[in-house]
Amino acid sequence: MNADIKTQAPHSAKLPPRVSRKAQRPRLLQFPGLIAISFYMLLLAAISIVSVVNQRFGPAYLLFSVLFIASALGLLLLLRWAWALSLAAVALLVGLFLWTYTTRHNSSSLVQGLINLVIFLYLMRTDLREKLR
Repeated sequence: MNADIKTQAPHSAKLPPRVSRKAQRPRLLQFPGLIAISFYMLLLAAISIVSVVNQRFGPAYLLFSVLFIASALGLLLLLRWAWALSLAAVALLVGLFLWTYTTRHNSSSLVQGLINLVIFLYLMRTDLREKLR
């Protein structure tokens, strides 16, 4: 056993440089789409708030605004729960807008549905999911 210890490399051997925690942490600028999606979530929250103020919807819809704002801020911090919240919101919006298009034949609903589908596909990227904490 002692012979094994003596045959190891001497202490003067160079060790690989240490990687700092800051270098290991994913940066938001690696995913510019997340910044755009966060602004989109804030826009959805603002539209929901304005709709409640104009009395088009009841005050219970302010809950959606809170969830949109929470997901937007969480995405900027690269949090996994915010990713899940945004993914659920976008998936439901895809269904809503495409259903609206099929029933009312409103072309703006088709465009909004396709935009939400693109956002959904961006959020499903594997490299993005791996970087979330």
